[in-house]
Amino acid sequence: MKIGFIGLGQMGSAMAANLLKAGHDVTVFNRSPEKLHPLIELGAHAATSIADACRGELVVTMLADDTAVADVAFKKGGIVNVLPKDAIHLSMSTISVALAKRLTEVHARAAQQFVAAPVFGRPDAAAAAKLFIVAAGNPTALRTCQPLLDVLGQKTFPIGTTPASANLVKLSGNFLMAAVIEALGEAIALVGEAGIDPKVYVDLLTSSIFNVPVYKTYGGLIAEGRFEPALFAAPLGFKDIRLALEAAESLRVPMPLRSLLHDRFLRLLAEGGEQLDWAAIGGLAARDAGGL
Repeated sequence: MKIGFIGLGQMGSAMAANLLKAGHDVTVFNRSPEKLHPLIELGAHAATSIADACRGELVVTMLADDTAVADVAFKKGGIVNVLPKDAIHLSMSTISVALAKRLTEVHARAAQQFVAAPVFGRPDAAAAAKLFIVAAGNPTALRTCQPLLDVLGQKTFPIGTTPASANLVKLSGNFLMAAVIEALGEAIALVGEAGIDPKVYVDLLTSSIFNVPVYKTYGGLIAEGRFEPALFAAPLGFKDIRLALEAAESLRVPMPLRSLLHDRFLRLLAEGGEQLDWAAIGGLAARDAGGL
């Protein structure tokens, strides 16, 4: 397929590389042009504008937040203005439900298709094409996107015909992961204060009752106090918790844990944790207990 790819952070760069390796014709665009070079070496075409990346049948966006996605989509010369009729905007970013609804409406008025397909997985999973993808949109458009999603992930979960549904599911999943990180941090602080080796404790948990990736990944990071380099930075985690709150308020769903997590992230950032991985909220409990 002839594809445009916008957004070459840690996740986007790995995903675009996998599309190139699979033989797709990929044109890449990024606000920081130096990130284009490794992909050009793999055979990508360099776009000097958003329009250059929107000349094919599909454009992928993998950007940090609502502001970045809205900027490339709605500004003059943005995706909505330049994408051909019947072409697809495949948004793989973690964005708000409200923005997903707006993108759906605006693309429909422009006779374009919008598909939401946010992903679960860190940059190593993106590089290994092991992402889990939640997808929603017009069934015909989803079928067009499926060969790309098969390249990028190990499994795609179609969640319905309303794109915003996929974004709600993604935000709910990130809320759950943040809750796991906080709970792990508190449990590890508890046993650590009793002189039990946190690494041994995490190995016990993840080899028995919690033998799942999220506990293995974040339990290991918390036990080792290893929060740099950030593969998912704390400000992004804080953003997702705030977006989950917005969605919960719009649906009138109380989420008491979300309020706790909001304050944990706020404290981490107030103490200078902007460059740390979001797993660093799991280190706060040990500090509260008098640890380092």
